[in-house]
Amino acid sequence: MAKSWAPDSWRSFPIKQQPQWPDEADLDRALKQIAGYPPLVFAGEARSLQSGLAQVAAGNAFLLQAGDCAESFEEFTANNIREKLRVILQMAVVLTYGMGVPVVKVGRIAGQFAKPRSADFEQVGGEDIPSFRGHIVNGEGPTSAARTPAPERLVQAYHQSAATLNLVRAFTKGGFAALDRVHAWNQEFVSSSPEGQRYHQLANEIDRALRFMRATGMDTESNANLREVDVWTSHEALLLGYEEALTRQDSTTGGWYDCSAHMLWIGERTRELDGAHIEFLRGVGNPIGCKVGPSMTGDDVIALCEALNPAHIPGRLTLITRMGADRIEAGLPPLLRAVRDAGHPVVWACDPMHGNTYTSPGGRKTRAFDDVMREVEGFVQAHRAEGTWPGGIHIELTGADVTECIGGGDQISDSDLDHRYETMCDPRLNGRQALDLAFRTAELVRQGVD
Repeated sequence: MAKSWAPDSWRSFPIKQQPQWPDEADLDRALKQIAGYPPLVFAGEARSLQSGLAQVAAGNAFLLQAGDCAESFEEFTANNIREKLRVILQMAVVLTYGMGVPVVKVGRIAGQFAKPRSADFEQVGGEDIPSFRGHIVNGEGPTSAARTPAPERLVQAYHQSAATLNLVRAFTKGGFAALDRVHAWNQEFVSSSPEGQRYHQLANEIDRALRFMRATGMDTESNANLREVDVWTSHEALLLGYEEALTRQDSTTGGWYDCSAHMLWIGERTRELDGAHIEFLRGVGNPIGCKVGPSMTGDDVIALCEALNPAHIPGRLTLITRMGADRIEAGLPPLLRAVRDAGHPVVWACDPMHGNTYTSPGGRKTRAFDDVMREVEGFVQAHRAEGTWPGGIHIELTGADVTECIGGGDQISDSDLDHRYETMCDPRLNGRQALDLAFRTAELVRQGVD
């Protein structure tokens, strides 16, 4: 990393998407409190994730990055965390079995609280009030008092992230993620669907394989590869004061790591080369993601690669495309060629959610499952045409039986959205839709390998 970098060097760069905190002294006190707390993750864990992502960049593994649009303070329960994790594990099994490669599992979890907004204020009842920026900043209630940014929420976000990480680690290392439990992962509302039945058949095949392994004398009960998984954490690094407060110098390597999550990403609204977010993230040793929208050119993407990964380290940088189903086949190939020809070892992942968001006739923000799948298909086809590896998917989902995205196996319609529309911000796939996407994605990628 450049010698001029320091954890606070971003402060001298222009910055976007920051709350207007009413009291800077209160903000400073909250950030100093967080800076005195233990790290949420460790540098060695971030390096392990980067090793896994290097395999993805080489075409030998696949990235599944999934979780909530924005985590909630109010819906923070062990059940909600478990159900979200269950869907991620189900998708990972489907993708692994269908594609025949390891799946690197990264959750939008234990820190995905802050949200960028298109405007600082919105009008409610004739009054301009601050926009909702996620529970780490303010409340979603439509009043000026609820929307006033409150620094103590930063501290609450730290504690909720720590508790969530503890639970995720317990589930993934304590038997819940064991491969012989694939049947137990099937939620009731998924098991009754066509996708659930397909998953049930896959689980039966895994059971038969495990029985065969035991019959040949293999001890499947004590084999860690069959009983434990790694699920890494990630979030958009939007509030740089919070990220700086959790940045630590690694005692082993001397490098700086943002210990708020294993992986951080930069959003479409904050990826300016001369901006604070690029400046901060170029200096930390974590794996970094960056959203890539339809306006980007090959030169733009190469400049991002040079800024965030000048040493060409495999697994360091993930480019997350979010172009929309109608634009990806034309917009992505020039970027693939530019990065390939420049020799940058990036992970390419597809975010098929954000470019396909629209307002339904009933007034709900939603996404059509068919559009989501069309973008994934366009992503895979573009890579196939250029001879590059479609390395992963980046999905917003929930373990709850919500009705936020239309279509899918249940054929959710516009009139169904009000039934269980629970998101605080963007619409998410439910478990059935997520499983359907995993099966279809595995088939699309496998077609290009066979």
